[in-house]
Amino acid sequence: MHEEYLKWFSPHLQRDVEMLVFGHAGYPVVIFPTSKGSFHENRDMGLIKSAQWYIDQGLIKIYCPISNDADSFYNKNIHPHQRIQNHVAYDKMICHEIVERIRLNTAVAKVVMAGCSFGGYHAANFAFRHPGYVSHMFSMSGAFDIRNFMDGYQHDDIFYNNPLEYLPGLNDQELWKMDIVLGTSNWDICFDANIKLHDTLRAKNVSHWFDVRQNRQHDWDVWKEMFPHYLSRIKFN
Repeated sequence: MHEEYLKWFSPHLQRDVEMLVFGHAGYPVVIFPTSKGSFHENRDMGLIKSAQWYIDQGLIKIYCPISNDADSFYNKNIHPHQRIQNHVAYDKMICHEIVERIRLNTAVAKVVMAGCSFGGYHAANFAFRHPGYVSHMFSMSGAFDIRNFMDGYQHDDIFYNNPLEYLPGLNDQELWKMDIVLGTSNWDICFDANIKLHDTLRAKNVSHWFDVRQNRQHDWDVWKEMFPHYLSRIKFN
């Protein structure tokens, strides 16, 4: 499959960022790495290969950006206020430097957001914060509450990046148009987190698939089964 390496200076993060792109054409899919994972993690762990048929057929083009977790949620050496501000800058980078450029350079108005484990948080949070930009959201074993990273600190930017808190008051009609999948397992360490998000979406009458696999661990083997399955939900022209 075609693989392209991109590197540029991000005005939002004020540093160089890296990204791998897989495929020559097709519907754009942005997939985040797991906690503090590299931009090549999803390739190295076999997740990209699990979608190779779609890529080779020119049905999808996958974008794998860097993570910023080590500078935001996982950086205990800085104040929680700076942690969330670093995440806000990352959200702006994803939105303005990747997603909006994809929309300008393709005929597709919306993209797919996907991710495994903490990458599932990033996929869900971006999708719910920017529902007009996202057609599908595929979270695989995601975790969605960032309060435990904030050491009790309170700030609006924490609230508005914590899906379980801001979703109940979100009334953007684009949310109800999105195809949402919450993939998990009854053995998943993030099972309870997925139940909470499932209940939150259900309370708002937001259609979604709560996909609970049986007796599977929080690991790449099940995510490599989920990902191509979920990609089949995209309506290709």
